[in-house]
Amino acid sequence: MVLRSSALLLGLGLLTGAPAALHAQGLVPDSQIRAINTARNAAVNANGGLSVYRPAKCMFETTNPFNKCLISNDDNGFVFRFLGGPPGWQQLNLQPTLQTQIRISTDGRTVLQTIYNGPPQSTGQQ
Repeated sequence: MVLRSSALLLGLGLLTGAPAALHAQGLVPDSQIRAINTARNAAVNANGGLSVYRPAKCMFETTNPFNKCLISNDDNGFVFRFLGGPPGWQQLNLQPTLQTQIRISTDGRTVLQTIYNGPPQSTGQQ
């Protein structure tokens, strides 16, 4: 019965495109997924909480192996640069009010440095 249920779930996943998401997740190391979550949460906390601040949508794309918010990943850790603003700023096509650049440890668990957290700078990156 468990085998049949698994086959059914797999079949449903093939129809909905779920395996592509699962496959992409395998390309992103757990440490990178933890790092993006750590960076996003640190920015939310530093900027007043979710009731007043939302990071760019790229900071929610944890399984994207080509995440545009990740600007470096080396022995010094993960560095993310992203914009943010009031809730709904991206959906309403509003300008961002903040930009954050943050370095996270190689294991993804610790904020090593908040490099920048202030008004958007012209970097061409979201």
